[in-house]
Amino acid sequence: MSGLSNSLASRKSPILCYVTDRRSLPNTESAELISKIDAVASAGADWVQIREKDLPARELAALTHEALLRITARADGRSQATRILVNDRVDVALAERAGGVHLGENSLPVDEVLRLVETRSLRGTFLVGVSCHSIEGAKSAAAGGANYLFFGPVCATPSKTSLGPPQGLERLAEVCRAVAIPVLAIGGITLGNASACFAAGAGGVAAIRLFQDSPDPGATVRALRQHSGTR
Repeated sequence: MSGLSNSLASRKSPILCYVTDRRSLPNTESAELISKIDAVASAGADWVQIREKDLPARELAALTHEALLRITARADGRSQATRILVNDRVDVALAERAGGVHLGENSLPVDEVLRLVETRSLRGTFLVGVSCHSIEGAKSAAAGGANYLFFGPVCATPSKTSLGPPQGLERLAEVCRAVAIPVLAIGGITLGNASACFAAGAGGVAAIRLFQDSPDPGATVRALRQHSGTR
C-alpha cells in the first residue's frame, strides 16, 4: 500500500464524495454545476468527482479548471481543501492538475495510469480510484495500486440500474474486509442508511443525489459525520 493509501486508510473521519451529474439538475449548463460544486465543497465534502461522461475533452477540461479555481479560492488557508477528481479521463485530470482520477471497469488499467502519473512526478499526491462491483474486482484493483475503491450499488438507485440488483451491506462488508485500502459505498446512499455502511466497514460514501439534491449541504455533511461517530 502506498503512503497516500495509508494516510487515507488511517483517517478517523469518513471520506465524503459528491459525484456530479449536471443532467439531473434543473439547468444543465456548466455554470449551474459549478455553483453546486462550490456549495458542496464549502459545506465540507472531502472530494468532488466530476462525472460528466458526455462532455467533450475541451469542455470537461474547462469545467475541471473552473472547479479547481473555485476550490482554491475557497480554501483560504484551510489545511485540507476539497479534492477534485475527474471520472475516467486521465488526460484531462493530469492536464488540469486535478487531485486524481476515478476509473471504471473499462478504463485504462491502474498500473498504466500510475506510470503516466509518475511521468508527471505526481506519485504520492494524485489519487487513482476504481469502481468495483465484485470482491475479485476489488482485490485486483487494490493489488494494481489503486488508492481507494468505490463499491456498489449497495442500495437501490436509478443511476445504477444497469449494474443489476443492489449488492447489499453484507457484500459491502466482505469487500471492506478483503482489501486494505479505503472502500467508499455508492448507490442509493442516504442519511438513513449511511451509518449502516460505516458499520459495515466503509471508509466513506459517494453519492449524487445525497449531495446534489440537498437544500442544505452543510447539514448533510454534518449529519453524515455524526452517523459515522465523528464531527
